[in-house]
Amino acid sequence: MKRLLLLGGVTEALAMARQLGPQHIYSLAGVGRVPTDLACQVRVGGYGGAEGLAQFVRDEGIDLLVDATHPYAAQISRNAATAAQSAGIPCWALRRPAWVASPADDWRKVEDWNALIAALAPFKRPLFTLGREPLQHLHEIPVHQFWTLRALDSYPGNERCEVIGARGPFLLEDERALFARCDIDVLISKNSGSGATEPKLEVARERGIPVLVLKRPELPAVDREFLTIEALMAALR
Repeated sequence: MKRLLLLGGVTEALAMARQLGPQHIYSLAGVGRVPTDLACQVRVGGYGGAEGLAQFVRDEGIDLLVDATHPYAAQISRNAATAAQSAGIPCWALRRPAWVASPADDWRKVEDWNALIAALAPFKRPLFTLGREPLQHLHEIPVHQFWTLRALDSYPGNERCEVIGARGPFLLEDERALFARCDIDVLISKNSGSGATEPKLEVARERGIPVLVLKRPELPAVDREFLTIEALMAALR
């Protein structure tokens, strides 16, 4: 393996990038902080779809494409698989295992935003941990609800919505304090499988409140899949 292109998006991707030498490229969409202390090259921004990514791979002489994007970044994953196939190189993927509900959990799966809003109707104080997507719907908040949104960065809310800019990992005690302060009666979450954000699920379990879980998207087949960064790095070595 002469040159690797790593598509980042999860915490594990940055840990992997820290182990790469200067001939390799760590690619980020540009949402959130951009690391400045890596030995490898860092590229920020999109590629113009699968065709643009395939051309970049050819132009840069990439030998292996590694998809370590978020489990819900399905379009980027599809572009990566298509681009690698078009460029004639292998595509590997780091794919976190999903969280699994315990018997004490009250998880309710929802397919999309419309199903989520319907399931949310009986509640008054939801906590959204979906990223920025709910910001597009602040004008739709029902009169009986007050939303708390947590995203990577701070954004303006309104009279019925508080937006909290915060980055994990989140401590259990801090999550307990947040749920109590905001009187949260339902949690909305993606099933990211990340240990850094898992404490919110424990607090929901402790408080006996339901969790509306947005269904994971289907991801494309790739040449090799890995569940941990350790397994992926071992395969690279």
